[in-house]
Amino acid sequence: MNDLSEHEERPERPVEADGTAHLFRALGKQIKALREAADFHQKELAARLHVGEDLIGAIERGVRTPQPDLLERADAVLAARGVLRAAVPEVREALKRARTRHPDWFRDYAQAEASAQAIHDYSHQGVMGLLQTEGHARAVFAKRRPLLDEETIEKRVQDRLARQQIFESWPSPTISLVLDQNLLERQVGGTEVHREQLRRFLEIGRLRTVELQVMPFSRGEHAAMDGSFTLLHPKGRQQVAYTEAYGRPHLITDPDQVRIMAERYGIIRAQALTPDESLDLIEKMLGEP
Repeated sequence: MNDLSEHEERPERPVEADGTAHLFRALGKQIKALREAADFHQKELAARLHVGEDLIGAIERGVRTPQPDLLERADAVLAARGVLRAAVPEVREALKRARTRHPDWFRDYAQAEASAQAIHDYSHQGVMGLLQTEGHARAVFAKRRPLLDEETIEKRVQDRLARQQIFESWPSPTISLVLDQNLLERQVGGTEVHREQLRRFLEIGRLRTVELQVMPFSRGEHAAMDGSFTLLHPKGRQQVAYTEAYGRPHLITDPDQVRIMAERYGIIRAQALTPDESLDLIEKMLGEP
């Protein structure tokens, strides 16, 4: 079902196969081999391509998709003589398929998210998928009950990371995020994984296309005590809202209900720390300059 239906709830998530993962892993190995042949560290290649070092590492591991324009630049920087450029048509096709590879229960939301002109999210109990590091996502899926097998965990981690390409797209959607302070405190995956997640918050929060705010404990009660939710403006559609609890998704298209959630979001943004104050808080928690 491709249309966004009112108050839609979906069954338990099935496991789906996706052949594009093999392409991305192969490209990652090629890029790593070319980088090492050129005697570049990941940091140096990232600087030459004007991307983050974490992105290069994730691409080489096959858990992030190299965008066509990045492959074009990498082909020149690494003197690949068209080897990487030749893969661009296959990558474009794989990205098209990626929009429909998600489980049925999630597909409508994933399609709306991928084409959204604006995304506004309040996260209370768990970090939204668009912000999760690989380590954080893996820890979350490893604790899921009933237990998932390793192959399913790996696929879901890769699918989750693939969605984060939206931060690299241009033109970028308008993105605003409000994180409850408890997300900065809960050490999902252990100390090092949590510190990596805090650094990810800083990385995303510093993008000029993103406004990231923290709802501090000191605010006490606020307008979204009921829990997390996301507001989306899909291209060519009216704004919709999405919530999920205990694996039960709820996609809301009713204009009156969406308006109420939009009002709540506006209020909590006013109640939260400013973006600069929020980044300062995260930096203090990391204890890094």
